[in-house]
Amino acid sequence: MKQAIRLAARGRGKTSPNPMAGAVVARGGRVVAEGYHPALGKPHAEVFALQRAGAGARGATLYVSLEPCCHHGRTPPCTDAIIRSGVARVVAAAIDPDPRVSGKGIAALRRARIEVEVGVLEAEARRLNEAYWKHVTTGLPFVTLKMAASLDGKIATRAGDSRWITGDSARAAAHRLRAEHDAVMVGIGTVIADDPELTARRGERVVKRPLRVIVDSRGRVPLKAKVLDDAADHPTIVAVTGRAPATKLDALRRRGAEPLVFEGQDGRVDIAALIAHLGRRGDLRSVLIEGGGSLAASALRAGLVDKVIWFIAAVMVGGRRAPTGVEGDGVARMADALPLEDVKVRRFGRDIMIEGYLRGRCLPAS
Repeated sequence: MKQAIRLAARGRGKTSPNPMAGAVVARGGRVVAEGYHPALGKPHAEVFALQRAGAGARGATLYVSLEPCCHHGRTPPCTDAIIRSGVARVVAAAIDPDPRVSGKGIAALRRARIEVEVGVLEAEARRLNEAYWKHVTTGLPFVTLKMAASLDGKIATRAGDSRWITGDSARAAAHRLRAEHDAVMVGIGTVIADDPELTARRGERVVKRPLRVIVDSRGRVPLKAKVLDDAADHPTIVAVTGRAPATKLDALRRRGAEPLVFEGQDGRVDIAALIAHLGRRGDLRSVLIEGGGSLAASALRAGLVDKVIWFIAAVMVGGRRAPTGVEGDGVARMADALPLEDVKVRRFGRDIMIEGYLRGRCLPAS
Protein backbone atom coordinates (compact mmCIF):
# COMPACT_ATOMS: atom_id res chain seq x y z
CA MET A 1 0.00 0.00 0.00
CA LYS A 2 2.89 2.35 0.65
CA GLN A 3 3.92 1.89 -2.97
CA ALA A 4 0.37 2.60 -4.17
CA ILE A 5 0.33 5.87 -2.22
CA ARG A 6 3.77 6.82 -3.53
CA LEU A 7 2.58 6.16 -7.07
CA ALA A 8 -0.54 8.26 -6.50
CA ALA A 9 1.61 11.24 -5.50
CA ARG A 10 3.09 11.32 -9.00
CA GLY A 11 -0.17 12.85 -10.18
CA ARG A 12 0.09 15.80 -7.79
CA GLY A 13 -1.19 18.98 -9.40
CA LYS A 14 -2.40 17.20 -12.56
CA THR A 15 -5.53 15.25 -11.64
CA SER A 16 -7.81 17.87 -10.03
CA PRO A 17 -10.74 17.84 -9.60
CA ASN A 18 -10.13 14.08 -9.55
CA PRO A 19 -8.20 12.67 -6.59
CA MET A 20 -4.71 11.28 -6.95
CA ALA A 21 -4.68 7.48 -7.02
CA GLY A 22 -2.17 4.65 -7.26
CA ALA A 23 -2.56 0.90 -7.74
CA VAL A 24 -0.32 -2.15 -7.37
CA VAL A 25 -1.07 -5.71 -8.53
CA ALA A 26 0.80 -8.20 -6.33
CA ARG A 27 1.03 -11.94 -5.91
CA GLY A 28 2.92 -13.81 -3.21
CA GLY A 29 4.64 -10.65 -2.00
CA ARG A 30 5.89 -9.80 -5.50
CA VAL A 31 4.78 -6.80 -7.56
CA VAL A 32 3.23 -7.90 -10.85
CA ALA A 33 2.32 -4.44 -12.19
CA GLU A 34 1.55 -0.94 -11.02
CA GLY A 35 -0.06 2.27 -12.24
CA TYR A 36 -1.28 5.70 -11.21
CA HIS A 37 -3.76 8.32 -12.43
CA PRO A 38 -1.50 10.69 -14.40
CA ALA A 39 -3.91 13.48 -15.32
CA LEU A 40 -7.55 14.51 -15.55
CA GLY A 41 -9.28 12.60 -18.34
CA LYS A 42 -6.66 9.86 -18.46
CA PRO A 43 -7.38 6.27 -17.34
CA HIS A 44 -7.42 5.68 -13.61
CA ALA A 45 -4.68 3.95 -11.65
CA GLU A 46 -6.42 0.56 -11.52
CA VAL A 47 -6.84 0.44 -15.29
CA PHE A 48 -3.15 1.12 -15.96
CA ALA A 49 -2.06 -1.48 -13.41
CA LEU A 50 -4.43 -4.17 -14.67
CA GLN A 51 -3.57 -3.55 -18.32
CA ARG A 52 0.11 -3.98 -17.51
CA ALA A 53 -0.56 -7.08 -15.44
CA GLY A 54 -2.59 -8.78 -18.15
CA ALA A 55 -3.28 -12.43 -17.32
CA GLY A 56 -1.04 -12.03 -14.28
CA ALA A 57 -3.88 -10.20 -12.50
CA ARG A 58 -6.03 -13.34 -12.26
CA GLY A 59 -6.07 -14.55 -8.67
CA ALA A 60 -3.80 -11.71 -7.53
CA THR A 61 -4.30 -8.91 -4.98
CA LEU A 62 -4.91 -5.33 -6.11
CA TYR A 63 -3.80 -2.58 -3.72
CA VAL A 64 -5.44 0.80 -4.35
CA SER A 65 -4.91 4.09 -2.52
CA LEU A 66 -8.62 4.97 -2.86
CA GLU A 67 -11.85 3.06 -3.32
CA PRO A 68 -12.31 2.22 -7.04
CA CYS A 69 -14.93 4.32 -8.83
CA CYS A 70 -18.18 2.66 -9.90
CA HIS A 71 -19.79 5.37 -12.03
CA HIS A 72 -19.42 6.66 -15.57
CA GLY A 73 -17.54 9.97 -15.67
CA ARG A 74 -14.76 10.98 -18.02
CA THR A 75 -13.75 7.31 -17.95
CA PRO A 76 -15.68 4.03 -17.43
CA PRO A 77 -16.10 2.52 -13.94
CA CYS A 78 -12.90 1.00 -12.56
CA THR A 79 -14.93 -1.66 -10.76
CA ASP A 80 -15.87 -3.16 -14.15
CA ALA A 81 -12.21 -3.48 -15.15
CA ILE A 82 -11.32 -5.01 -11.78
CA ILE A 83 -14.08 -7.60 -11.99
CA ARG A 84 -13.11 -8.54 -15.57
CA SER A 85 -9.45 -8.91 -14.58
CA GLY A 86 -10.14 -11.82 -12.26
CA VAL A 87 -8.30 -10.44 -9.22
CA ALA A 88 -9.17 -12.37 -6.08
CA ARG A 89 -8.67 -9.62 -3.51
CA VAL A 90 -8.73 -5.83 -3.35
CA VAL A 91 -7.16 -3.80 -0.55
CA ALA A 92 -8.24 -0.14 -0.47
CA ALA A 93 -6.64 2.48 1.75
CA ALA A 94 -9.78 4.58 2.13
CA ILE A 95 -13.43 4.89 1.13
CA ASP A 96 -14.00 7.64 -1.44
CA PRO A 97 -15.99 10.50 0.18
CA ASP A 98 -17.70 11.31 -3.14
CA PRO A 99 -21.38 10.30 -2.69
CA ARG A 100 -21.40 8.84 -6.21
CA VAL A 101 -18.80 6.30 -5.09
CA SER A 102 -18.69 6.18 -1.29
CA GLY A 103 -19.01 2.51 -0.36
CA LYS A 104 -20.67 1.64 -3.65
CA GLY A 105 -17.42 0.62 -5.33
CA ILE A 106 -16.60 -1.72 -2.46
CA ALA A 107 -20.12 -3.16 -2.56
CA ALA A 108 -19.88 -3.83 -6.32
CA LEU A 109 -16.64 -5.77 -5.84
CA ARG A 110 -18.07 -7.83 -3.00
CA ARG A 111 -21.14 -8.68 -5.06
CA ALA A 112 -18.70 -10.07 -7.63
CA ARG A 113 -17.30 -12.31 -4.86
CA ILE A 114 -14.02 -10.40 -4.65
CA GLU A 115 -12.54 -10.24 -1.16
CA VAL A 116 -12.17 -6.59 -0.06
CA GLU A 117 -10.23 -5.04 2.81
CA VAL A 118 -10.47 -1.32 3.62
CA GLY A 119 -8.49 1.03 5.87
CA VAL A 120 -4.84 0.09 5.32
CA LEU A 121 -2.75 3.29 5.71
CA GLU A 122 -5.97 5.31 5.59
CA ALA A 123 -4.52 8.40 7.30
CA GLU A 124 -1.68 8.62 4.76
CA ALA A 125 -4.08 8.19 1.85
CA ARG A 126 -6.42 10.88 3.13
CA ARG A 127 -3.54 13.29 3.78
CA LEU A 128 -2.36 12.85 0.19
CA ASN A 129 -5.80 13.89 -1.08
CA GLU A 130 -6.54 16.43 1.66
CA ALA A 131 -7.82 19.04 -0.80
CA TYR A 132 -10.14 16.54 -2.48
CA TRP A 133 -11.43 15.37 0.90
CA LYS A 134 -12.19 18.85 2.18
CA HIS A 135 -13.93 20.05 -0.96
CA VAL A 136 -16.07 16.93 -1.37
CA THR A 137 -17.16 16.93 2.29
CA THR A 138 -17.60 20.69 2.87
CA GLY A 139 -17.90 22.35 -0.53
CA LEU A 140 -14.97 24.61 0.37
CA PRO A 141 -11.52 24.47 -1.21
CA PHE A 142 -8.48 23.49 0.84
CA VAL A 143 -6.59 26.71 1.63
CA THR A 144 -2.82 26.86 2.04
CA LEU A 145 -1.13 30.06 3.21
CA LYS A 146 2.39 30.37 1.79
CA MET A 147 4.75 33.10 2.89
CA ALA A 148 8.45 33.91 2.58
CA ALA A 149 9.94 36.08 5.30
CA SER A 150 13.26 37.13 6.73
CA LEU A 151 14.60 35.79 10.01
CA ASP A 152 12.96 38.74 11.77
CA GLY A 153 9.59 38.18 10.09
CA LYS A 154 9.73 40.79 7.31
CA ILE A 155 8.34 40.05 3.83
CA ALA A 156 9.89 43.17 2.27
CA THR A 157 11.99 46.18 3.16
CA ARG A 158 10.47 49.45 4.32
CA ALA A 159 10.69 50.57 0.66
CA GLY A 160 8.72 47.52 -0.49
CA ASP A 161 11.65 45.60 -2.01
CA SER A 162 11.14 41.84 -1.68
CA ARG A 163 13.33 40.44 -4.48
CA TRP A 164 14.62 38.15 -3.35
CA ILE A 165 14.19 37.21 0.30
CA THR A 166 14.71 33.50 -0.28
CA GLY A 167 17.21 31.71 -2.50
CA ASP A 168 16.79 29.82 -5.77
CA SER A 169 15.97 26.48 -4.15
CA ALA A 170 13.16 27.88 -1.99
CA ARG A 171 11.71 29.84 -4.90
CA ALA A 172 11.70 26.69 -7.04
CA ALA A 173 9.80 24.94 -4.24
CA ALA A 174 7.29 27.82 -4.21
CA HIS A 175 6.68 27.35 -7.93
CA ARG A 176 6.07 23.63 -7.34
CA LEU A 177 3.47 24.64 -4.76
CA ARG A 178 1.72 26.78 -7.37
CA ALA A 179 1.70 23.84 -9.76
CA GLU A 180 0.06 21.67 -7.09
CA HIS A 181 -2.83 24.09 -6.48
CA ASP A 182 -5.87 24.93 -8.57
CA ALA A 183 -5.83 28.65 -7.75
CA VAL A 184 -3.33 31.18 -6.47
CA MET A 185 -4.50 34.28 -4.57
CA VAL A 186 -2.67 37.52 -3.79
CA GLY A 187 -3.56 40.94 -2.48
CA ILE A 188 -3.40 44.10 -4.55
CA GLY A 189 -0.30 45.25 -2.67
CA THR A 190 1.61 42.27 -4.01
CA VAL A 191 0.48 42.99 -7.57
CA ILE A 192 1.50 46.65 -7.36
CA ALA A 193 4.84 45.96 -5.65
CA ASP A 194 6.00 42.85 -7.54
CA ASP A 195 3.94 42.75 -10.78
CA PRO A 196 3.85 38.92 -10.71
CA GLU A 197 2.56 36.69 -13.50
CA LEU A 198 1.29 34.14 -10.95
CA THR A 199 2.24 31.18 -13.13
CA ALA A 200 4.04 28.02 -12.07
CA ARG A 201 7.43 27.76 -13.74
CA ARG A 202 10.25 25.27 -13.93
CA GLY A 203 13.21 27.41 -14.82
CA GLU A 204 11.95 29.71 -17.56
CA ARG A 205 9.25 27.30 -18.74
CA VAL A 206 5.64 27.77 -17.62
CA VAL A 207 4.32 24.38 -16.47
CA LYS A 208 0.90 25.44 -15.17
CA ARG A 209 -1.37 28.46 -15.11
CA PRO A 210 -3.64 28.13 -12.08
CA LEU A 211 -6.68 30.33 -11.72
CA ARG A 212 -5.37 33.73 -10.58
CA VAL A 213 -7.30 35.63 -7.90
CA ILE A 214 -6.45 39.23 -7.00
CA VAL A 215 -8.04 40.69 -3.87
CA ASP A 216 -8.44 44.37 -4.72
CA SER A 217 -11.14 46.19 -2.72
CA ARG A 218 -10.93 49.49 -4.62
CA GLY A 219 -10.08 48.22 -8.09
CA ARG A 220 -6.52 49.56 -8.10
CA VAL A 221 -4.92 46.80 -10.18
CA PRO A 222 -2.95 48.45 -13.02
CA LEU A 223 -4.37 47.62 -16.44
CA LYS A 224 -0.80 46.99 -17.62
CA ALA A 225 -0.13 44.43 -14.88
CA LYS A 226 1.50 41.24 -16.17
CA VAL A 227 -1.18 39.12 -14.56
CA LEU A 228 -3.69 40.63 -17.00
CA ASP A 229 -1.61 40.08 -20.13
CA ASP A 230 -3.09 36.63 -20.77
CA ALA A 231 -6.30 37.00 -18.76
CA ALA A 232 -8.38 36.51 -21.91
CA ASP A 233 -6.97 32.99 -22.25
CA HIS A 234 -6.40 32.00 -18.62
CA PRO A 235 -9.04 32.72 -15.95
CA THR A 236 -8.22 35.67 -13.72
CA ILE A 237 -10.59 36.93 -11.02
CA VAL A 238 -10.33 40.41 -9.53
CA ALA A 239 -12.29 40.43 -6.25
CA VAL A 240 -13.54 43.95 -5.47
CA THR A 241 -16.11 45.83 -3.40
CA GLY A 242 -18.61 48.51 -4.34
CA ARG A 243 -15.81 51.07 -3.96
CA ALA A 244 -14.27 49.93 -7.24
CA PRO A 245 -15.25 52.31 -10.08
CA ALA A 246 -17.58 50.82 -12.69
CA THR A 247 -15.34 52.21 -15.43
CA LYS A 248 -12.40 50.24 -14.01
CA LEU A 249 -14.44 47.06 -13.88
CA ASP A 250 -15.39 47.52 -17.53
CA ALA A 251 -11.73 48.03 -18.41
CA LEU A 252 -10.79 44.84 -16.56
CA ARG A 253 -13.41 42.91 -18.50
CA ARG A 254 -11.98 44.22 -21.75
CA ARG A 255 -8.59 42.89 -20.63
CA GLY A 256 -10.20 39.47 -20.16
CA ALA A 257 -10.38 39.47 -16.35
CA GLU A 258 -13.48 38.61 -14.33
CA PRO A 259 -14.21 41.32 -11.72
CA LEU A 260 -16.51 40.06 -8.96
CA VAL A 261 -17.97 41.99 -6.03
CA PHE A 262 -17.67 40.54 -2.50
CA GLU A 263 -18.82 43.29 -0.16
CA GLY A 264 -17.39 42.88 3.33
CA GLN A 265 -17.03 44.95 6.47
CA ASP A 266 -15.11 48.21 6.51
CA GLY A 267 -15.14 48.40 2.72
CA ARG A 268 -12.95 45.30 2.34
CA VAL A 269 -13.46 42.19 0.27
CA ASP A 270 -15.34 39.46 2.13
CA ILE A 271 -12.67 36.75 1.98
CA ALA A 272 -14.98 34.04 3.30
CA ALA A 273 -17.53 34.77 0.57
CA LEU A 274 -14.76 34.74 -2.04
CA ILE A 275 -13.47 31.35 -0.87
CA ALA A 276 -17.02 29.97 -0.85
CA HIS A 277 -17.49 31.22 -4.43
CA LEU A 278 -14.32 29.45 -5.52
CA GLY A 279 -15.60 26.25 -3.94
CA ARG A 280 -18.79 26.46 -5.97
CA ARG A 281 -16.90 26.55 -9.27
CA GLY A 282 -16.80 22.76 -9.19
CA ASP A 283 -13.40 22.31 -10.82
CA LEU A 284 -11.42 23.89 -8.00
CA ARG A 285 -10.28 21.96 -4.93
CA SER A 286 -7.36 24.01 -3.59
CA VAL A 287 -6.26 27.63 -3.16
CA LEU A 288 -2.74 28.89 -2.45
CA ILE A 289 -2.71 32.28 -0.71
CA GLU A 290 0.64 33.97 -1.28
CA GLY A 291 0.12 37.22 0.56
CA GLY A 292 0.74 39.88 1.40
CA GLY A 293 0.39 40.41 5.09
CA SER A 294 -3.04 42.06 5.05
CA LEU A 295 -4.59 39.27 2.99
CA ALA A 296 -2.94 36.67 5.22
CA ALA A 297 -4.37 38.35 8.32
CA SER A 298 -7.86 38.47 6.79
CA ALA A 299 -7.76 34.78 5.89
CA LEU A 300 -6.47 33.81 9.34
CA ARG A 301 -9.09 35.90 11.14
CA ALA A 302 -11.81 34.24 9.06
CA GLY A 303 -10.54 30.77 9.95
CA LEU A 304 -10.09 29.88 6.28
CA VAL A 305 -6.52 28.58 6.37
CA ASP A 306 -6.02 24.81 6.57
CA LYS A 307 -2.27 24.61 6.09
CA VAL A 308 0.63 27.05 6.51
CA ILE A 309 3.87 26.81 4.54
CA TRP A 310 6.36 29.41 5.75
CA PHE A 311 9.79 29.93 4.24
CA ILE A 312 12.31 31.59 6.56
CA ALA A 313 15.36 33.16 4.95
CA ALA A 314 18.66 33.53 6.80
CA VAL A 315 18.63 37.31 6.40
CA MET A 316 17.54 40.15 8.67
CA VAL A 317 15.72 43.23 7.38
CA GLY A 318 14.76 45.22 10.48
CA GLY A 319 12.66 48.34 10.71
CA ARG A 320 9.23 49.08 12.14
CA ARG A 321 7.89 50.10 8.74
CA ALA A 322 8.95 46.92 6.96
CA PRO A 323 5.84 44.77 6.40
CA THR A 324 5.40 41.45 8.17
CA GLY A 325 3.83 38.21 6.98
CA VAL A 326 0.67 38.77 9.04
CA GLU A 327 -0.38 42.40 9.42
CA GLY A 328 -3.06 43.93 11.65
CA ASP A 329 -3.07 44.25 15.43
CA GLY A 330 -2.20 40.64 16.15
CA VAL A 331 -3.02 38.91 19.43
CA ALA A 332 -2.72 40.47 22.87
CA ARG A 333 -1.94 37.21 24.68
CA MET A 334 0.34 34.35 23.71
CA ALA A 335 -2.52 32.04 24.69
CA ASP A 336 -4.37 33.34 21.61
CA ALA A 337 -1.48 32.68 19.21
CA LEU A 338 -2.19 30.08 16.52
CA PRO A 339 -0.20 26.87 17.02
CA LEU A 340 0.53 24.62 14.06
CA GLU A 341 -0.02 20.87 14.24
CA ASP A 342 1.80 18.02 12.47
CA VAL A 343 4.75 20.32 11.88
CA LYS A 344 7.43 19.43 9.35
CA VAL A 345 10.68 21.31 8.76
CA ARG A 346 12.75 21.16 5.58
CA ARG A 347 15.83 22.97 4.42
CA PHE A 348 16.27 24.58 1.01
CA GLY A 349 19.83 25.81 0.76
CA ARG A 350 20.19 28.58 3.34
CA ASP A 351 16.42 28.80 3.80
CA ILE A 352 14.08 26.80 6.03
CA MET A 353 10.50 25.76 5.28
CA ILE A 354 8.05 25.14 8.12
CA GLU A 355 4.82 23.34 7.23
CA GLY A 356 1.91 22.70 9.56
CA TYR A 357 -1.86 22.62 9.93
CA LEU A 358 -4.28 25.05 11.56
CA ARG A 359 -7.43 22.94 11.17
CA GLY A 360 -9.80 25.91 10.96
CA ARG A 361 -8.53 27.81 14.01
CA CYS A 362 -8.53 31.56 13.56
CA LEU A 363 -6.96 34.73 14.84
CA PRO A 364 -9.23 36.85 17.04
CA ALA A 365 -10.77 39.87 15.32
CA SER A 366 -8.74 43.07 15.50
